[in-house]
Amino acid sequence: MTGVTIRTVHDVAGIAAVADFFSDVWQTPRSTPPYPAEVLHSLVHAGGAVHAAYEEGERLAGASVAVFGPPAEQDAYSFVAAADPGLGYAVKQAQRAWALERGARTMRWTFDPLVGRNARFNLVKLGAVGTEYLVDFYGPMADGVNDGDESDRLTVTWDLTEPRKPYETGDREAAPATHIAPDGAPLARRDLGDLHVWCRVPDDVVKLRAADPALAMRWRRAVREVFTEAFAQGFTATGMSRDGWYTLTRSSEGAA
Repeated sequence: MTGVTIRTVHDVAGIAAVADFFSDVWQTPRSTPPYPAEVLHSLVHAGGAVHAAYEEGERLAGASVAVFGPPAEQDAYSFVAAADPGLGYAVKQAQRAWALERGARTMRWTFDPLVGRNARFNLVKLGAVGTEYLVDFYGPMADGVNDGDESDRLTVTWDLTEPRKPYETGDREAAPATHIAPDGAPLARRDLGDLHVWCRVPDDVVKLRAADPALAMRWRRAVREVFTEAFAQGFTATGMSRDGWYTLTRSSEGAA
């Protein structure tokens, strides 16, 4: 990208700046960052990587941290990533290149499944697949973004060696509703062939959580019910529409 430089950082000042950047993103005091500099130093020392994106060579505008999973699985794990609008794809591609150079074939990470824009980025822009639903993964969180919520997360697995493939959306509108959302409209639909489930998330869960935590929690538990049922039956999350609907799919061999 023009005017943007992405590089790994190893020095004390560079890693401290990344820790401050994550504090700003997660709205925590810089004195109590969600990812302390000493932890990031340790991950780098253990063979991981901290990538930082700079605009015009100076302003820190994105960062990510990756480590390696079990060697036999040739898997890397993205510990955290955040970036200013428009820079996320470049940051993830830098992680991808770093991991491939070291023999990884896949990369995994987690994100909040109620944040639709992140789901669309991960599943559609990158082409990762949601492979695991984790209930209250971190327990209570006391940052400025997740306060008062339960920390469900969706694990995605990104094939680093294959080009992104378009996902099959199916005919959502023709499928009968199976669950009703807290707003009274359909939350989930399932096709009669039993190969697709669609599940809706709120327009902006971060704003909703700040305005009405109880309603946000009802959304959390409603979506959790759909995902845990579907994942137990062999579905994976393969797409996210612009209007906030996940597509979950399974092969015809896995259908009952």
